[in-house]
Amino acid sequence: MNTEKRLRAWLPLLIAIGIVIGIFIGNTYSIFNFSSGKTGSNKFNSVLRYIDESYVDSLDMSAFLEDAIPSLVEGLDPHSRYFTSEQMLRLTEDLEGHFSGIGVEFFVQKDTIVVMGIINGGPSEAAGIMAGDRIVTVNDSLVAGKAITNAGVVENLRGESGSKVKLGIYRKPNPDLIEIIVTRGDIPVNSIEAAYMITEEIGLIKVVKFGGNTFNDFISAISKLKNQGCKSFIIDLRGNEGGYLEAATSMTNEFLPKGDLIVYAEGRSFPRTDSYATGTGTCKENDLVVLIDELSASSSEIFAGAVQDNDRGLIIGRRSFGKGLVQSQRVYEDGSAMRLTVARYYTASGRSIQRNYEKGKNDEYEMDAVYRYMQGDYADTDTIDSKHMKPYETMGGRTVYGGSGIMPDIFIPRDSVVLNSYYNSIMSKGYVQEYAAYYTDMNRDRLDDFESWIELNEYLKKQPILLNLVSYADSKGIRRRPYLINESRDLLESILRGFIVRHFWGYDGYYPVYFESDNLVNKAVELLETGKASPSAVVNEEYKESVRERTG
Repeated sequence: MNTEKRLRAWLPLLIAIGIVIGIFIGNTYSIFNFSSGKTGSNKFNSVLRYIDESYVDSLDMSAFLEDAIPSLVEGLDPHSRYFTSEQMLRLTEDLEGHFSGIGVEFFVQKDTIVVMGIINGGPSEAAGIMAGDRIVTVNDSLVAGKAITNAGVVENLRGESGSKVKLGIYRKPNPDLIEIIVTRGDIPVNSIEAAYMITEEIGLIKVVKFGGNTFNDFISAISKLKNQGCKSFIIDLRGNEGGYLEAATSMTNEFLPKGDLIVYAEGRSFPRTDSYATGTGTCKENDLVVLIDELSASSSEIFAGAVQDNDRGLIIGRRSFGKGLVQSQRVYEDGSAMRLTVARYYTASGRSIQRNYEKGKNDEYEMDAVYRYMQGDYADTDTIDSKHMKPYETMGGRTVYGGSGIMPDIFIPRDSVVLNSYYNSIMSKGYVQEYAAYYTDMNRDRLDDFESWIELNEYLKKQPILLNLVSYADSKGIRRRPYLINESRDLLESILRGFIVRHFWGYDGYYPVYFESDNLVNKAVELLETGKASPSAVVNEEYKESVRERTG
């Protein structure tokens, strides 16, 4: 009994001593681990605690961490990122294929929101908003002339489905504002902006992202074109920065026979996973040309790489971006998330597409496309030194290179003659788009009478719209330069007609008009019509010549 009483009396002291010893051992072990190059988590926690307890000013530690975490994660590689809850909401909306808003496409002209297009069946169409309208007020607050940004417009116009927003609309020639109340609704985000027949047998599909709805949209596009007699496909991935890996592999599966390797991924703690074609694709026998450029990245490169390595079709254009890192996403309770690079993906031939990067130099990495432009990669055969890149062989024995994006089978340069200084000036100032909106305002009654974009386009071809555009730009300070204007005539006219047509027919009319003078599209059509749109001996010689030029 006395022994039990003594034990009870000493027990609290024994526990306290045990805790102290445990803390001492833990701290000693932490210091040892950090100095040995192992985890330094305890030191990191100690730093945070020291800041929280002793910093000269009061500090919101939650806000401090929100600012610190992005730098910590982004220091790993260019594609590991931390996203706030607000950023994740926007990213999810973009890739999942829908958001809640009023359903308009817009651009900001002189601090004024100009409606460029109306989403069919959306809230704005139901409320009577028209392409060309200017949004001057939102819920009685003036937004015109307030140096508003695109992000500011989105913040003003998006909101919960079912909520209402009152817009003050200026519509020429009416001098008074029109008040329109729009009930926000669910708006689809299209990952496929165009699917149309260029010739009686050739169809083009423009894919702008790989999101949650991309594969279903792609299947619908294929079905639509095949019903119109499509036998050959042009898949345009220019400017497509990627998205979901599953969307890319599902899309690729439509073109490959059973058993062909599409892509595989592997990392230090990420066991190799292979993706093979199942043989259920609907386009295994159709000719295929894929268009890429310097902004085609990630999932776009997976699609193009699988087509190239399996000798399934031709890749034409310019070297792609070079993003071959795989991210895993972890979402936190507050809606924020971290995307951590966990693996690299490899094409069927075993090549990595990821280009070189240096830790801490993410800005230089992101600016690579600009650097390549400045050193002439887009105007001539890509200047990257293939001699220092590892060669691989496609299933048919052609040489391809890993380590810096997808090299196209046929290099198509940017047309430096057409894209001259006058063209660059008038485009960079936004005057083509601006004049298209002005022309639409002045001629809306006449232009609205056409029953198809084809009829409208033919009408515009007979109008002096380019001369009027040149006069408009001249009044804005870009002087006439007849020789340069003549060089860019066809392209400027196509873009201008495309913008005008888009006001009435959306992307369904815009891309067919805009692509009339597109050199990649025209080359793809030529290859398909002449039977050279496969890695045959004839095309292979052209490819080998391109390789010889790169390697000297």
